[in-house]
Amino acid sequence: MVLRTHKLGEADRIITMLTRRHGKVRAVAKGVRRTSSKFGARLEPFSHVDLQFVDGRTLAVVTQAESVRVYGPPLADDFASYSAGQVMLETADRLVAEEREPAVQQFQLLLGALRVLQDGTSDGPRPAAMVLDAYLLRSLAVAGYAPSFTDCARCGLAGPHQAFVPALGGVVCAQCRPPGCARPEPETLVLLGALLEGRWDATRVSDSRVVRQASGLVSAFTTWHLERGLRSLPLVERV
Repeated sequence: MVLRTHKLGEADRIITMLTRRHGKVRAVAKGVRRTSSKFGARLEPFSHVDLQFVDGRTLAVVTQAESVRVYGPPLADDFASYSAGQVMLETADRLVAEEREPAVQQFQLLLGALRVLQDGTSDGPRPAAMVLDAYLLRSLAVAGYAPSFTDCARCGLAGPHQAFVPALGGVVCAQCRPPGCARPEPETLVLLGALLEGRWDATRVSDSRVVRQASGLVSAFTTWHLERGLRSLPLVERV
């Protein structure tokens, strides 16, 4: 899955991609910015491709590219879906820091999220922001930042609890909560738990107020644990 590209020289590009077997890989695609390039259009962000490359002195060099599925043009017809997809690509790039290290779960999560974003689930489409929230929670969990929405994230006291603190890892009990922390609705925490576990059937009954509150908590949790804000996330928040 192509995550991003950078110009190199007059006609080349550096392609950053997330692969099924080798994790994150950066490779040079020579001549792809020329109009005569055979596979330039296949190496754009949101492209699921089957690649062949050889190792060079510093970076791999792409020698062949075959399209599996292109998500970019269909998503571009809807701003909410496209901006959510941009956040997914940026998140995957940030969470998979080491190059050439296996990241099978992150690859599968990204591919599955883009499919749901474009095709919906088995029982119908879902709002783009909700699909994004589910992806962010699950990808962070795979990376070791799994939030708690029931038991206290600090002392482990069985829940449910009312306070939510991103810096402490989720909900906290009355003894552990700091002053001024968020107190989401119980329905919001139920929705977040369903999104984390991939229980799409439990998200149908959520009203818009609960969905907005859940998105705000996911955004705060993601920003805290990535230490640096995602550049594309504010675009989703303005929708």
